[in-house]
Amino acid sequence: MTAGRLIVWRHGRTEWNLQDKIQGQADIPLDAVGLSQARAAAARLAALAPTRLFASDLQRAAATAGELSALTGLKIEYDEALREIDVDDWAGLTSAELAAINPEAAARMRSGESQRRGTNGETVEEVATRFNGALQRISAEGTSEDTFVIATHGLAARVGICVFLGIPPANWPAFGGLSNCNWVSLLPGRHGWRIEEWNAGSLPEPVMSDDPQK
Repeated sequence: MTAGRLIVWRHGRTEWNLQDKIQGQADIPLDAVGLSQARAAAARLAALAPTRLFASDLQRAAATAGELSALTGLKIEYDEALREIDVDDWAGLTSAELAAINPEAAARMRSGESQRRGTNGETVEEVATRFNGALQRISAEGTSEDTFVIATHGLAARVGICVFLGIPPANWPAFGGLSNCNWVSLLPGRHGWRIEEWNAGSLPEPVMSDDPQK
C-alpha cells in the first residue's frame, strides 16, 4: 500500500535566506516573514485534510510543520533523513564569501558539478539518496485515502524527489528550486509516482536557498 498523496513542503524564510547565507544543517529559526508564510501556507494545506505530518528536526522545518499541526491536531513525526544537505564548514558563508575563499568550489556548485559541500559535508547525490530513502519509507506506510505532508528543505527536497521519481541526475537541473513555504504535490499512478504540482502555493517568488541554479 502507498499513500494517496505526498506534499513535500519547504520551510518558511529565515534571516540567513534573506542574507544569502548557506544554511545546510545549521539550525536557523524562521524570521517573522517566514512564520507568516508558514501560517498562510498551513491554512491552504489544511484544506487538503492531511492525515500524517512529517518534518525535518531542524527548527525552521519543525516550526513550519508546527503551524499545520496547530490547525489540524496532527502530531509531528520527526525524521533526521529529511534534513537539508550537510555543508559542514560552509555554513554561514554567503555565496560571495564562498567564491572569494574557494572560487573553484563555488564555480562547481553553480554548474551543478558533483562535489562534497564543505570539508566533510555531503554531495548532492548523497543527500538525494538519503531523502529518497525517507520518501520511500513514508510513502509505503499509507493507503490511497492518506495525504502525508512532509516539512523539509529546498535542495534536499528537489534532488530527493528526483531520485524518488527515477529522474536521471543529468535532468535534475530542469526542476527549479522551491520558494519558501511552497511545496511539491506527488500522486501515485499506474506507472509509479508523478508530479501533480511543483513549487506550488503562491505566485512565483525568488528562490533564496542553498540550491543555486543560476
